Amino acid sequence: MIFGPSFIFVVDSYAESFMSLASSKVQPPKGGYVVTCRAAVLFMFMALLPPLMGRQAQAQMRPGSSSANSGTNAIESGSNYNSPTSAPARGPSPQGSFLGSVPGKLEPGVVQLSLQDAISRGLRQNLGLLLAGQDIRSARGERWRQLSALLPNVTTSSYVADSQVDLAEFGFSFTFPGVTIPRVVGPFSYIDSRASVTQNIFDWKAINETHAASESAKSAQHTYKDARDLVTLAVGYEYLQAIADEARIDTADAQLKTAQSLYDQASDQVKAGTSPAIDGLRAQVEMKMRQQQLIQSKNDFAIQKLTLARVIGFAPGQQFELIDKSPYQPFAGMTIEAALKQAYESRSDFRAATEDVRAAEYSRKAAEAGHLPSLSMSADYGLAGTVPQLATHGVFDVRGTLAIPIFQGGKVHGDVLEADARLEKSREHLEDLRAQIDADVRTALLNVESAEQEVAVAQSNIDLAEQTLAQSRDRFRAGVTDTVEVVQAQEAVASAHENYISSLYRDNYAKISLARALGIAEEGVKEYFKGK
Repeated sequence: MIFGPSFIFVVDSYAESFMSLASSKVQPPKGGYVVTCRAAVLFMFMALLPPLMGRQAQAQMRPGSSSANSGTNAIESGSNYNSPTSAPARGPSPQGSFLGSVPGKLEPGVVQLSLQDAISRGLRQNLGLLLAGQDIRSARGERWRQLSALLPNVTTSSYVADSQVDLAEFGFSFTFPGVTIPRVVGPFSYIDSRASVTQNIFDWKAINETHAASESAKSAQHTYKDARDLVTLAVGYEYLQAIADEARIDTADAQLKTAQSLYDQASDQVKAGTSPAIDGLRAQVEMKMRQQQLIQSKNDFAIQKLTLARVIGFAPGQQFELIDKSPYQPFAGMTIEAALKQAYESRSDFRAATEDVRAAEYSRKAAEAGHLPSLSMSADYGLAGTVPQLATHGVFDVRGTLAIPIFQGGKVHGDVLEADARLEKSREHLEDLRAQIDADVRTALLNVESAEQEVAVAQSNIDLAEQTLAQSRDRFRAGVTDTVEVVQAQEAVASAHENYISSLYRDNYAKISLARALGIAEEGVKEYFKGK
C-alpha cells in the first residue's frame, strides 16, 4: 500500500507522540492528568489510523490514478474502452519485440508519412517480423539436418604413412632353427586414397524425425505470416493513436481561442461595470485550463510520434509528418458464422498450431521407432600402394549393417513419454487457440458495432453542444446570465469533441482488430484505408 505525504506526516506526528509517551517515565503527578492525556492521544491515534489508511487506499484506486491505469494488454487481446466522459481512451498497446525495430538510415527533410507508408516500413524494419524471419531460417536448417540422415554421405580421404613395427610387441616370437626372422619390420612407406559412401537404407526413426522437421518448417512460415498481421496491427494502432492525439491538439487550440474570446468579453463587461469581477476571474480560469490542455496535448502527440517511429524503424531524430486523418467508413456488416469460417481458414497462427500438432505426432512416431531395427550400408573404393615406387592397386570394401536394439536402459520409453507430453501440449494449445479465435471474432464484431453507434451519437452531440455554447454566449452578452452558464457550455463542447475523437479512434481500431481476428490484417487494413 502506498501512502500520500499528508498521511505520512500525520503518522510521523502521532508516532512521535507515541514514542515520547513510551519513553517517558510515568510518574503520577498531582492530579494524574498527564498520563490520562497521553493515553487519550494514543487511543485517538489508534482510532484514526484505519480511516486514514482507507482514504489513502481509495485515493490510489480512483480513476485516472497511475496505479489504476498502468496495466496494458497485449496486441492479441480485446480492447477495453473507457466511457465517453472519461480520459481519452487508448486501445491495447503492442508489447514485446513488435514495439522495437532495426532503424534505417536518416532521410533528409521531413518525411510525409501515410498509414500505408507506415505499414510498409514496419513490414521491412519491425523487430518482431525480422526475428520471425530468422526463425524460418532456423527451422529450415533443422529440416536439412534431419534430412541428412536419410541422404547419402560421401567423403574422401588420402594419407601417406611411414611405419616401423616391432613384432614382439604383438606377441610374435620366432625361434625356428636355422631360420632368422627379424623382430622389427620396416621402416616402410605406403599410401592410401579412397572415397567412402554411407547410406541408411531403412531407419524409421530418422524418417519420422525428418517429417517432424518439415512440419515445423511449415509452422515457422505460418508464424511469419501471422507476425506480418501483428506488425500491421501494431503500426495501425500507433498511427491511429498519433492522428487522434494530433486531432486533440486542433480541438484544444480551438477551445483555447473560444476561452480567450470569452475572457475578453467578460473583461470588457467587468470594466464597463455591467458584470461582477467574479465573471472575469471565472473566464480567466477557464482560459488557463484550456492552455494547460493544449500544452499536454502537444506533449502527448510528440511522445506518440516517437513511439510510432520506433515501431516502423525510423532513424533516431527523423522528422516526419502524418498526412492521413481519421477516416470513417460505415461498416458493411458480417455474420458471426461467416466471420468464424473465414477466421479458421485464414488465421496464420491457427494454421501454425495445426502444423505443430502434426510435427508432434511425427516426433512421437520417431520416439516409438527407437525399438525398431535399422539397416544401413557403407562402401569405399580407392588406391593403395607403396612409396616411393608408387606401385598402387585398387582396394575396396562393401558392407551392410543390420542394427537391432535389444536393451537401451529405458531410453526409448523416456523418449516416448516426452513426445507424448509435447503432443498433448500442442493439441491443448490448438484447442485453446480455436476458442480464442472465436472470442476474438465475437469481441471484434461487438466493438465495431458499439463504436459505429458511438461515432453517430458523438457526431450529433457536437452540433448540439456548439448550439448550446452559441446561445449561452448570446445570453451572456445580453446580460441575461453570468459566465457560469457559458463555461459549462464550453466544457460541454470540449467534452463532445473529445468524445468524437475517441469514438472515431475506437471505431477505426476496432476495424483493424476485426481484420486481425479474421486473419486478413495486412490486406484488410490496406483496403480499408486506401486513399483515406
